Amino acid sequence: MQYVKICFKAVFSVYGLLVFIAIMLLLFPFVVLASFFGKVKGGNIIYMLCQLWADIVFVLWGIRHTNYYEVPHDRSKQYVFVFNHVSYMDIPVLMMAIRGQHFRILGKAEMAKVPVFGFFYRNAVVMVDRSDAQKRAKSVMQLKSVIKKGISVVIAPEGTFNMTHHPLKSFYDGAFRVAIETQTPIKPILFLDTYDRMSYASVCSLTPGKSRAVYLEEVPVEGLTQKDVNSLKEKVYRLMEEKLIFYKAAWITRPAGTKSAEAGKQ
Repeated sequence: MQYVKICFKAVFSVYGLLVFIAIMLLLFPFVVLASFFGKVKGGNIIYMLCQLWADIVFVLWGIRHTNYYEVPHDRSKQYVFVFNHVSYMDIPVLMMAIRGQHFRILGKAEMAKVPVFGFFYRNAVVMVDRSDAQKRAKSVMQLKSVIKKGISVVIAPEGTFNMTHHPLKSFYDGAFRVAIETQTPIKPILFLDTYDRMSYASVCSLTPGKSRAVYLEEVPVEGLTQKDVNSLKEKVYRLMEEKLIFYKAAWITRPAGTKSAEAGKQ
């Protein structure tokens, strides 16, 4: 039975990759056209195309996505969105989770080298090279510039995949420094099922099924200074950690007696 499951995952992953490439190639001419409209307008169009891509591939992958909101979400406001990073599926889920507002993602610079996909990537994300302090600082400046243009930003504060069985790995300071310096509230989003849909261990682990994103309450930063970065980071970490345990995220070795509940769907 285990052998059958492994074979199914391998075959389905190949199918999923072909779907990914096919839809990307279909949208590629429109992305090239959008790139001529500049970083702001063109970038917004590219994100709309990426969201269309996600809508199509999720149907073809058999993934059913639902957003849940613990409190009402104000799409007219700007946020520094933060999310837990545990899967290759996180970015496609982001495209399903954040709708009705403009945003830019902070992404790894090395992904821009992938043929065709790299063109999407370079025109859609704020790239960061964490191997160099000056390049990291430049990325932070770009994020602040994006916020000044009225666009939200999305950052994975863990930086890389959480390969532990803990809810989260340690956070970098960047998201919290940007939030404080621009006085932009933090909005945590939890991805509960990306680990099950495609594990960080292998791109050949795609499976159909449910996908849930949970919007937590915003964390205000009004009046905070750079002296408060660590306390803000700790506050957001504890909030996300507590809720990931509460919702029984799949990768966690859960303490005994933990209960789960559904947030209100909106």
